[in-house]
Amino acid sequence: MSLYLSSNVLTLHSPKTRSFRNCSASQFINQNQRFLPITASITPTVEPPSSFRGKNASEINVVVVGSTGYIGKFVVKELVSRGFNVIAIARERSGIRGRNRKEDTLTELNGANVWFSDVTSLDVLEKSLENLGLPIDVVVSCLASRTGGVKDSWKIDYEATKNSLVAGRKRGASHFVLLSAVCVQKPLLEFQRAKLKFEAELMKEAEEDDGFTYSIVRPTAFFKSLGGQVELVKDGKPYVMFGDGKLCACKPISEQDLASFIADCVLEKDKINQVLPIGGPGKALTPLEQGEMLFRLAGRKPNFLKVPIGIMDFAIGFLDFLVKIFPSMEDAAEFGKIGRYYAAESMLVLDPETGEYSAEKTPSYGKDTLEEFFERVLREGMAVQLLFKLQIM
Repeated sequence: MSLYLSSNVLTLHSPKTRSFRNCSASQFINQNQRFLPITASITPTVEPPSSFRGKNASEINVVVVGSTGYIGKFVVKELVSRGFNVIAIARERSGIRGRNRKEDTLTELNGANVWFSDVTSLDVLEKSLENLGLPIDVVVSCLASRTGGVKDSWKIDYEATKNSLVAGRKRGASHFVLLSAVCVQKPLLEFQRAKLKFEAELMKEAEEDDGFTYSIVRPTAFFKSLGGQVELVKDGKPYVMFGDGKLCACKPISEQDLASFIADCVLEKDKINQVLPIGGPGKALTPLEQGEMLFRLAGRKPNFLKVPIGIMDFAIGFLDFLVKIFPSMEDAAEFGKIGRYYAAESMLVLDPETGEYSAEKTPSYGKDTLEEFFERVLREGMAVQLLFKLQIM
């Protein structure tokens, strides 16, 4: 089942079972393992004398896993543009339902050294990196479960990401940049718990080895996740939101700006051993404000369809009941919870003192604004806009 979240509207598409090859039973993790405490940041470690940070970019070998994912493609292109020697790890068939062939991937990741492997198998990944014949300086993980389903989350957000750490360390990697998510601050979903478990183990690795460092990047919402209703509004349809449209807010960041921030984490010393929440420029926007902006740009009179949040609560309760009878519906129940979460929770930094989300405490980065993005999608369409951005990077 594929999941599409747009302006807090959840759409569930027809379920398709994803298979993961080369996964043995011993690779499955104990989901009940206790988490280590997660703090906003940790004092940077002393940089070892032999650090890769003293090299020229062309001499620094950066492995990117999740390179064919939505953000991963932007990150690869950004790192290549900065002159790093980028090794992009990809599946032989990538994309939704494996629609992209090797030739497509090589074209898409032009400028990087593309190695086809399987991050869900530690043995396969280790052999691939060994065959590479080069020491690794940095691993950048843009891995994320495609669906957010229970098993998928633990296989990708935890297990495959852990494989990339273990395999990278074996080849000498001394820095790990992790693309996480700001929503892990309030972990109510399985993929959030999986991400937090890996974050904790990454921190522990740095605590036990002074020569190893990390940067954990927790972005807010992506532009793409807020653009699903642009063309509907353009066609005269209402803008759908939950409650009064003020339940959740975010400081959305463009894919290109996020890729730039992740690339900064490779060399910038102030990002060593830090948990880095990051949003885009400008003020935090609620769904109501996003809709008002969109109607203004489209030259249309505001027309909102407000859906009571209680409808989702009822649906989730019913699905949880069905799971007790039909365990195979576990993912369907989880997808409902994901939709409920994004309909009610802000994608901002959670202030530990007040327990409230804080726009002021959510850092801003970059230059791309949501308004500019909406204007381009209204003019060019979503598919054309995203393709164009990848081509010009």
